[in-house]
Amino acid sequence: MIALLSRRLAGLVITLLVVSLVIFAVMDLLPGDPASIMLGTSASPETLAALRHELGLDQPLILRYVQWLAGVFSGNLGRSYTYGVPVAGLIVERLAVTLPLALIAIILSVLVALPLGVLAAARRGGFVDAAAMVFSQISIAVPAFWVALLLIILFSTTLGLMPAGGFPGWNVGLLPALQALLMPAVALALPQAGVLTRVARSAVLDTMHEDFARTAVAKGLSRNTVLWRHIVPNALVPILTILGLQFTFLVAGAVLVENVFNLPGLGRLAFQALSQRDIIVMQDVVLFFAGLVIVMNFIVDLSYLAIDPRMRKAA
Repeated sequence: MIALLSRRLAGLVITLLVVSLVIFAVMDLLPGDPASIMLGTSASPETLAALRHELGLDQPLILRYVQWLAGVFSGNLGRSYTYGVPVAGLIVERLAVTLPLALIAIILSVLVALPLGVLAAARRGGFVDAAAMVFSQISIAVPAFWVALLLIILFSTTLGLMPAGGFPGWNVGLLPALQALLMPAVALALPQAGVLTRVARSAVLDTMHEDFARTAVAKGLSRNTVLWRHIVPNALVPILTILGLQFTFLVAGAVLVENVFNLPGLGRLAFQALSQRDIIVMQDVVLFFAGLVIVMNFIVDLSYLAIDPRMRKAA
C-alpha cells in the first residue's frame, strides 16, 4: 500500500512539473506584448524596454520558467501586471466565490442525479426510467449559460425573487451570499446532473448482475435492502470518478456562468487576464486549474481503495 501511494505521489509531482512547463511555453507563445498593452501603442521604445526589464520579460525563457516555478513552490506567485497586487491574493479572493459555487453545484447535482439514476435502474423500462433518460438528454443538451439566462429572466426579471447578478460578499451575511450563488449553481449543476444520472444508472445496472447481488436476494433480503446496502455501495467507483471530474470542471469551467451573473470568481479572473494579456495571472490560474484536476484524480484513486476491498487487496 505504501509503495502504491509513493508511486502515485511521484507520478503526481512529475505530472505537475510537465504541465507547468507546457503552460509556461504556451503562454510565452501567445501573440502580443504585455508591456505594449500596459503602456499603449504610443509608448517610446525606451519606455517599453524599461518596462520589459522591470517585468523580467527580457530574460531568457528557461530562466523565467525556473524563477516562476521557484516562486510557485515558495508561495510567491508574482504580481499581476494589470492589478499591481500579488497573484496569490487574487486567487484566494476569487476562490472565495468559485469554490462555494462549485460545492453547491456538485451537492445539487448529487442530490438530484444519484436517487434518480438508482431508481431508474431499479425500475428499468418503467416510467421513472424513461423520465430519467429524458431529463438526462435535455440537461446535457442545454448549455449552462442559456439556463443561466432563463433563470435570470424568470426569477429575477419576472418574479423578482432572486438577485440578477453580482456578489455582495460573505461579510454581508451568509443568506445574501448564498442567494447570489444559488441560480449560478443551478445553472452549473443541471448538465452535470444529467451526466451523473446516466452514469449512476449504468453502474447500478451492471452491479445488479453480480453474484453477490443474486446471493443477497436468495438469502431473503428485501429488494430495497439489497439495492441500497449492497448494490449502490459497490456501484460507487464509476460514480466517484465522474464526481471528481465534475468538481474540477465546475471550478475551472464556470467562466461563462460567472460572466453571465457578473460573479467575481476564478473563471472570470482568467477571462479578464486573457483579455488584458496579464501573463503571470494566466499562468498561475491555469496551473491552479491543472493542479486541481491532478490532485482530484489522486484523491479519487485513494477513495477507490477506501470503498472497494478488492482494490485494497490488489494494492
